Amino acid sequence: MHYRNGREAKNGDKIVKLEGGKVVSFGVLHSAQPGNDFCNGNIAVVQSATDYACMCDCLHIDDVAEMLAEKGLDKRPEGK
Repeated sequence: MHYRNGREAKNGDKIVKLEGGKVVSFGVLHSAQPGNDFCNGNIAVVQSATDYACMCDCLHIDDVAEMLAEKGLDKRPEGK
């Protein structure tokens, strides 16, 4: 199992889900079965009801999407 950028995927990893080059979900990967990169596993969403925001530690989601596009990670690899 591998992520879009080729990194090996393991249950327990903290992950983000991308659609159209944007982050649509984040949490912890679980129930993924080795040998499959498609529709494999679930995301246990981890989010507090509220959290503090120090702007110097935050990024706007559109800027994250732009960085993904610059690295070519905004689209699925060909054949997948």
